[in-house]
Amino acid sequence: MANLFWKTPQGVNALLATPFKTEEDFEKTVFETSELLEDIFLLKRQVRGGKKSGIPDIIGIDTDGNVCIIEMKNHPVDSSIIPQVLQYAFWAESNPDSIKALWLECKERPENVIVNWESLQTRILVIAPSILRSTLDLVDKINYPVDLIEVKRWVEGVNEILLVSKLDPEPTLHRPVSGQVECDEAFYKTMYNKTSVDSFLKYARDLEALVKKQEWSLQIKYNKNRCGFKAGFFNAFGIKWIGSRTFAFFFKVTEKDAKTLGIPFTRYEAEWKQAVYFIEPGKTKVSDYKPLFELAYKRLSGD
Repeated sequence: MANLFWKTPQGVNALLATPFKTEEDFEKTVFETSELLEDIFLLKRQVRGGKKSGIPDIIGIDTDGNVCIIEMKNHPVDSSIIPQVLQYAFWAESNPDSIKALWLECKERPENVIVNWESLQTRILVIAPSILRSTLDLVDKINYPVDLIEVKRWVEGVNEILLVSKLDPEPTLHRPVSGQVECDEAFYKTMYNKTSVDSFLKYARDLEALVKKQEWSLQIKYNKNRCGFKAGFFNAFGIKWIGSRTFAFFFKVTEKDAKTLGIPFTRYEAEWKQAVYFIEPGKTKVSDYKPLFELAYKRLSGD
């Protein structure tokens, strides 16, 4: 059992790790705390009661339009979980109409997320207090993108501290992670306007140069519909595609903080908790948004 030491001006508090009492309590906390899975819009949490077979704990849709199958266990897991979640992935691919119905029932579903219901793409997430690293060996052998996420909890009075960490495989030279599409220039040019792709990548490089100059501890990550700058599992900011020709900066800041800086945003996406600023290629400058980049980084890093 690990202890967390919380240092404040009033002194140091030693907090004891506090596991969730039940799996249902664990699921409820994750479902109601959307920040833990920042790029996933959660659709449905299964109601327990009797046996459930072949149906995942939580279903969501991510910003790339993938159906997310989320399986949660309130105990340490190993590679034996993989055959189980594969059954859920097969269920999702065999029942696209059921998932589409859940999506259409959501009155506050996010805009600009396109799901190809005719050719459903599935992403698997396994969430548990601890996951044996040997599980990664089996994940690497299946043809689905799989996220292995550990969530631990500490409690101080009425406050909870949640530690979220993602297990990543050691980098290898032989091939990309199983199930992941390599989002490079050639891929983008099959999805978006070719001239716009050139501009998108130029802004990504300019932003990467700013990150290096500021010595921010962020890693660049290209996905199907965005280029994000991440600290661990979470984005601080990045550039996202809006359409086949249009793209924009996004910043993981509150709407109040975005307004305080006085730089008018195009829109605020409450479901993703991010401010969006359309980019006009050739006119928009990365440097003009430096206060926002700094704010988003400080909010994520705690600096």
